[in-house]
Amino acid sequence: MYEPIRGKSVHSTVADSASDFPHRSREEELDIQLAGHLAALLAVTDELRAQEPSQDLDTAADRLAERVARLRGGHAPVRVPATAAVPASCPGALHRRAHTLAGRALVVAASRADTASAILAAERMDAHRASLEPRELASR
Repeated sequence: MYEPIRGKSVHSTVADSASDFPHRSREEELDIQLAGHLAALLAVTDELRAQEPSQDLDTAADRLAERVARLRGGHAPVRVPATAAVPASCPGALHRRAHTLAGRALVVAASRADTASAILAAERMDAHRASLEPRELASR
């Protein structure tokens, strides 16, 4: 009544064959995401350092760079020197962007169970939020 299957199942050949592209684990994907968010936060922090030099931003940038390098297997992130001339941006907008990036990094660090990165991201969120409050009060 039914014709027997003469070839291999499509599903079994895909599952059994070695793929031509590398697969990454969930942890590796989260490492890549976290490194990207922290590197973006570092770039904004470096831009803020160029506009508003402070010891807090210098320390934060160094800690972010160290964390990104650790996540990338020792490859240091590209940095903007604090003395570099960067186009003038609204510091409030930079602090909002940094706050958003730190929030994204916090979410990924929490899902990855990376306590050190989560603490760093939360500290940066608090610092950027504190920098925004006086600006927002002055604009009212």
